Parts: sequence; C-alpha cells; structure tokens
Amino acid sequence: MTQLIKRLLLVAVAVVILVLGGAVAWQTWHEPDADAPGAVHPDPQQQVKQGALLARAGDCVACHTQRGGQPYAGGRSIATPFGALVSPNITADPVTGIGSWKANDFWRALHNGKSRDGHLLYPAFPYTDYTRITRADSDAMFAFFQTVTPVVQANQPHTLRFPYNQPVLLALWRTLYFRPGVYQPEPAKSAAWNRGAYLVTGLGHCSGCHAGRNVLGATDNDNGLSGGLIPVSGWYAPALTPGASGWTQHDLAAFLKTGVSARGAAFGPMAEVVQQSLQYVPDDDIAAMAAYLAAAPAPVASTEQHPEPDAAARDVLQQGAKLYDDHCTSCHKADGRGVTPFYPPLAGARTVTGAPVNPVRMVLNGGYAPSTTGNPQPHGMPPFGQLLDDNATAAVVSYIRHAWGNNAAPVSAFVVNRYRAVPLE
Repeated sequence: MTQLIKRLLLVAVAVVILVLGGAVAWQTWHEPDADAPGAVHPDPQQQVKQGALLARAGDCVACHTQRGGQPYAGGRSIATPFGALVSPNITADPVTGIGSWKANDFWRALHNGKSRDGHLLYPAFPYTDYTRITRADSDAMFAFFQTVTPVVQANQPHTLRFPYNQPVLLALWRTLYFRPGVYQPEPAKSAAWNRGAYLVTGLGHCSGCHAGRNVLGATDNDNGLSGGLIPVSGWYAPALTPGASGWTQHDLAAFLKTGVSARGAAFGPMAEVVQQSLQYVPDDDIAAMAAYLAAAPAPVASTEQHPEPDAAARDVLQQGAKLYDDHCTSCHKADGRGVTPFYPPLAGARTVTGAPVNPVRMVLNGGYAPSTTGNPQPHGMPPFGQLLDDNATAAVVSYIRHAWGNNAAPVSAFVVNRYRAVPLE
C-alpha cells in the first residue's frame, strides 16, 4: 500500500510539472496576432489627440504616477494580497521609459500582457481588460505616450512574496484566466450600447474594482459587475446595476462625469477615478457607458432575512439615532434624503446597505466628492473617528443601515475597530 501511495504521488507530481511546463510553453510561444496592423496612415495630430483622450479614459495616470511625482513616470507601489507591484515608467524617455518602443511593442503589452522583451506582465496591469482594445486605439495611445515629456526614472522591482514571484505560476494563472481578444460588437445592440460596453469592459477596466475576485486574484466575470471588495484598500465597489436601486441613466451619466448625482456621490477610490479620468471623457462616451450600465441585468435580490431587533439592539439603534440627530441631520436630513447635489442621500443608498466597510470608513475618516468641472466646489464630510469611539460609530452606522427602510444588518464595534486600522489609501 505504501508503494502504491508513493507511485500515485509521483504521478501527481509529474502531472503538475507537465501542466506547468505546458503553461510556460504556451505563454512563451503563443502570440495571437501581435503584429496586426492598425489604422492606415492616420493623421498624426488627430491620432495623438485621440490617444490622449483614450489614456484619460483608461486612467493610465493613476497607476503610472507616483504621489508627488512626474506624470506617467511610474514608481507607484500597488499593494496586492500577494505583495507589492511597482508601476513602470511609460514616458517617452528612450532608456527608462518607452521612448524606444514601437507600436507593436505597445500593442503586445495591451493585447497580450507581454513586455517588449517578451516577459509576462502581472495582471495588476489590467491587460485582461485592455486586450479588448482595438489596434487602432492602441496605436493612438502609443502615439500620445511618445509625446509625453521624457522623465529619467528607472523602474523599481516588484516585491511579491514567494511563490507568487515565480514566472511559472504567472504562466499557469494566465492559462487559467486569460484569453486575448479584441471586443466584438453585438449586432443586436445599439451603437451606443456597444461603445459603452467597449469602454466599460475594456479601456475602463471597471471589473478591476466592481467584480469579485477568487483566491488567486482573478475577477469573477461570470457575475459581471456585481460588486466586490477591492483588495487591500478596504473599500467596497458596489454593483454597477443602477436600475436595481432607482438609478436612472441620467443619474449615472452625471455621477460618472461630475462625481455627484441625485442618487449619490463618488468617494474613496471612485472619487480619484472621476477626478483624474472620467470628467475628461467626452460626453458622448459617458452617455454610452451609462446606456450600457443601465441596460445591465439587475442582481438577484437578496433573500437574507434580518430578525427584528431585540431589546439590546433597540438600545443601540436608539443611541445611533441620537448620534445621527446630533451630527448628521444638518446635512443628510432627518429623512436621510440629503440635499442634492451637495450631500448625498443615505436612504436607499447601495453604499450604505451593502458591505459595511464604506459607511464605517466614511464616518471614521470623512471624505470629499471629487473636484470636477461640473462640481468645482465639492462639499465634504468631516471625520468623526476622533470624536466617536468604536461603540458609538457602530451605533450610528447601524442606525443608518436600519433606518428609512434600508433594513441592512447592524455593525459591531469589532468591525469598526478592524476598519479603523485600515490605511486611507
């Protein structure tokens, strides 16, 4: 019996080695259509202008700019559950940036997730979404980046933990979760819907935050943009299904373009996306994104039942109501409806009734909607973390999640304490 077990283990090890070897071979040699031609003789000035808009829509500056650093010079550390990745320099510097790259090299990175020298890129660079970008748009973006002021700044190594820093595991991950492919329009849908789908699922890489992830960090595309906890950052990105909670296409377009709407305001990571990216996207593209998202199927309604509060829970809710009356009604009003567009509503808000992390962090740390052309003087929320202890914070958040028909589960002081320790970025 012992010999049989040993033989089975040897066979299992051999199979794993063969699978990993095959993954490495496939990822090393399989190069689907890497040199496909782009637009034929485009106007150079128009191509650069278009590329600048596309780079804005993709929010490239967010990851490729270190805090306080030069735009697109890289160096920003991106925390993941597997360690930290450091973004590269994509300015036109020929030595430390991409100034010596060709359009085919850039296309290979976006479409196939491979660098100029052929090494595999980690999917923190969202090539799993960028692969949907057309060759013409890739060439336009490359033309723009060749005009970015060169910055001499050498790229820094990643600091991933073992075994996540092993290329063979990255090759296997790609074999399991990555299939290159340009977006294919759906003939039965309108031009606006298809344009919105192209931007949301491709260049905008919205699934990077608004889709759940498995233990290996792959996005759960089967459930679409159904919401998910953003790894490490400690924010919850709600489902992008506006019709399920009263959002109209107009509300969503206003939210994307300005950061505020009648249904809510952007905060946390989304505020940065609106400020640095979406406010600069042309109105027609914003309308197309809103049309695509508004047509998304509503998520399955939750069947979770919350029992009626017992005596202890009623005491907590009563304490929370008093705290809300003392600190919150002047802005969000006694009925929780807020004042559009300055103070977002709390009644029926997905960010309130969803995962508790968002309302807890907002009470503790406060925040501002983004400053945009459409909302140049945003109103902010002050932090209450120094004023309210964990029990008081739990009480007021539990009240907000319970009141006005929200009927969401209460929050414990333990949960508040855990999120109090999460860094702001």
